[in-house]
Amino acid sequence: MHSLQQARFLLAAHTLQQLPPPLVPEIAFAGRSNVGKSSLINRLLGRKGLVKTSSKPGKTQSLNFFTVADNFYLVDLPGYGYAQVSKKQRQFWGELVAGYVETRHSLACVVVIVDLRHELKRLDRELVDWLRHVARPYLLVYTKADKLSRNQQEKNAALLDAGLQVKADERILFSAQTGQGRDELLTRIRALTAALSLPPADENPTS
Repeated sequence: MHSLQQARFLLAAHTLQQLPPPLVPEIAFAGRSNVGKSSLINRLLGRKGLVKTSSKPGKTQSLNFFTVADNFYLVDLPGYGYAQVSKKQRQFWGELVAGYVETRHSLACVVVIVDLRHELKRLDRELVDWLRHVARPYLLVYTKADKLSRNQQEKNAALLDAGLQVKADERILFSAQTGQGRDELLTRIRALTAALSLPPADENPTS
């Protein structure tokens, strides 16, 4: 796990032209505004302040790339829904994210973060449906598990599973506070990045 300590911020892309060369596998993190993406990534990497957190929805306005020991990238995507920004800006973010997810061949998986405490939200269901439509691998992470008892965690997870039409082994229960699910998520990410075969650098297109 020591390589995680070598994680560092690489760049913030506001357009597809600003994306880094697709030389290593990438894992993107998506979720509704304020679902706890930044806290999850920080806990995953064991780095408290690497990804900036904020109580204000919509803080992440770009595709933020973090390199992990130069082996793979973690990509923090802008949150969707409820962000206190203009309609035009939200639409631009949507186009940016859609362009990235649909065309980026180095993207191994999209981690979809859902709040375990609440019933399934329309936007979360629409995101998963879209990822299925564009045939992009995804992994569901139900976060903020520490806010519920173990019994309630399982009950809520079963309801989300049913709404998203997934099996229990297709998602992870996670807590940025306690670390629940961290090792399992790391194992999944390492397997996904190892399984993605990229062409040599001199054969790699720009997207």
